Amino acid sequence: MIAITGGGTGGHLVIAKAIKEELNKRGIKPIYIGSTAGQDKAWFEGDDGFEKTYFLESQGVVNKKGLRKILALYDIMRSAFTCKTIFKKHHIRYVFSVGGYSAAPASFGALLSGKPLYIHEQNAIQGKLNSLLRPFCKAFFSSYDKDAIFTNYPVSEAFFDIRRERTDLKTIIFLGGSQGASFINALAQKLAPLLHKEGIFIIHQTGKKEFDAMKAFYAEHNIPADVFDFSKEIPSKLTLADFAISRSGASTLWELCAATVPALFIPFPHAAANHQYFNAKMLADQKLALICSQNSAIDPIMLLDDIKHVDLSYVSKNLSHMIQKDGAKEIVDMILHNQTKEK
Repeated sequence: MIAITGGGTGGHLVIAKAIKEELNKRGIKPIYIGSTAGQDKAWFEGDDGFEKTYFLESQGVVNKKGLRKILALYDIMRSAFTCKTIFKKHHIRYVFSVGGYSAAPASFGALLSGKPLYIHEQNAIQGKLNSLLRPFCKAFFSSYDKDAIFTNYPVSEAFFDIRRERTDLKTIIFLGGSQGASFINALAQKLAPLLHKEGIFIIHQTGKKEFDAMKAFYAEHNIPADVFDFSKEIPSKLTLADFAISRSGASTLWELCAATVPALFIPFPHAAANHQYFNAKMLADQKLALICSQNSAIDPIMLLDDIKHVDLSYVSKNLSHMIQKDGAKEIVDMILHNQTKEK
């Protein structure tokens, strides 16, 4: 039996979901151990792809100071012993971590129990927990780090199924992530009249907080747009998109690569270690993406001109070489191969 742990944000959880689905294809139902904080429960509570889900009261440590940091560390270690009991109950032999503070109890529990720990790092800059645990893990997976076991990023096949060569700029999609992004919403308000004038259709993921305001904006300006707060059917939205304006969380970035959608990335400037910038830089260095700083004064006319000068055909064709199918399969193959050898 395998335990999957980690989360907090959609970027971590989408990896957990991909590994769970690959295990399910093989008739294996893992357990999941996450946190009561973050998005873990919203994603996986009641998910029958897991034999059992657990949500512990773990929390982040990095941004805390003094007594709060000590208390957070205490909670993690207390929960690590809870995880040892969970492992015993479900006969867990291997633990797969996607990182994030949600992963701390089960990851330390794996080390305390002598269970092999597998880690996936989603970003170009390693998270604090993954950096700490990497020397002790059985295998470390990364799509950026050449010293790691290099694998394709685990992306749903649905994104590969919509691959196509983009040639004309007919539709732009704004992606602020599962929580939305106020800066991208504000930028969309500046660009929308220009896009409408050019006959470019708009698809816009606003996030729940600003959905009503953005919906009202498009209605007030008589700009037709597909506006939604959150959707689990992003591949169907990307089917129509010729270009994306997006944050550069790793999962979103690799999903856009899989779907061969050229993009302008606006990294979230407060992301840990500025990892979103380095995620996007990997593509920009190969002339396969644009990057724009959130802190810069953006001229919407000049920005649209930059977008219109992107060679959509060249970029979309070459994005198809950046990632291939079966990222989750590669990871599960290795875990199960090691399991077979150790029996």
